[in-house]
Amino acid sequence: MRSLLRPSPPRRSPLRLRYLPLLALVAVSAVAGLRPAPLAAQAPVRYVRYRIANDVAWGRIEGASIVQLRGAPWADPTPTGMRVLRTQVQLLAPAAPSKVIAVGLNYKSHLGERPSAAYPGLFAKLPTSIVADGEEIQLPPDAKNVHYEGEMVLVIGRRARDVSPAEAKAHVFGVTVGNDVSERDWQKNDLQWFRAKAADTFGPLGPELVTGVNYEDLLLQTRLNGEVVQSQRTKDLLFDVATIVSYVSRYVTLEPGDVIYTGTPGTTKPMKVGDVVEVELEGVGVLRNPVMARR
Repeated sequence: MRSLLRPSPPRRSPLRLRYLPLLALVAVSAVAGLRPAPLAAQAPVRYVRYRIANDVAWGRIEGASIVQLRGAPWADPTPTGMRVLRTQVQLLAPAAPSKVIAVGLNYKSHLGERPSAAYPGLFAKLPTSIVADGEEIQLPPDAKNVHYEGEMVLVIGRRARDVSPAEAKAHVFGVTVGNDVSERDWQKNDLQWFRAKAADTFGPLGPELVTGVNYEDLLLQTRLNGEVVQSQRTKDLLFDVATIVSYVSRYVTLEPGDVIYTGTPGTTKPMKVGDVVEVELEGVGVLRNPVMARR
């Protein structure tokens, strides 16, 4: 016998109901010829490498605290569950690279009347040249003409070998602040720039490694004893980040943690014992180092 009751309407899926407003918005946008709004830009994340007691660790900055990570942030950023105050640790340079590459003459303001090159001019510094924020730049006894060079520094997060410019940015983990200290007389007269650029303490770096900033357009400034002596935006780099990383990777395999100093703007001056040099990169931080005689 056929039931006289009217069958119940089919139940709507809660999942379908949840997405009805979104589907309606997409449909309206399609009709109106509109594109969906872009996603919000990635918020900057700040990392440090530090020593506490006899241990060296990586951490993520959260206010006045450091959240300890299991490994380098490009390798294993999982929190360990430990948290310390910044005041309780000694900050180290935010990379321990196997290679330190640098680009010369990469701002027109530093080139002066010299013509621009067809490709990035590269040289190498040594890992032993790197010192952290707050550590001394130590002048060897025979160094008479040592200059500051404030720079943006790239930190590699993925192995890069012969990558294209389109692929290159995916291999950059983040940026930090650097000072490519240079002895001009040695740079001019030596066979190579080995001691002029790679002497101990000639590569200050730090204090933080930052992701999520637009490193294609950041204000870079250097101050000597509080006076601004360099000031330019990174958008003025003659060879941009993608070009630099791609070009370096043609000849040298870049490993995670390797760093590239991208070049300095403007003119530079000698530093003397007792000076303090600060390099500031917008949204990234201030690298501050006193200048002392080597002991």
